[in-house]
Amino acid sequence: MHKFEIYKDKAGEYRVRFKYNSEIMFSTEGYSSKGSAQNAIDSIKKNGPGAPIEDNS
Repeated sequence: MHKFEIYKDKAGEYRVRFKYNSEIMFSTEGYSSKGSAQNAIDSIKKNGPGAPIEDNS
């Protein structure tokens, strides 16, 4: 199962993490409001599927 989670970090900022089978795949920067964290999720859902892959290895 995969999901987005909004949580508060130790500094009191809202962050988003994406989990797949309970493994954290990524986490965002901190946001001052929960609404901004939700906007980040919406942006990832909208723009993520078509994003190019950049291999910097």
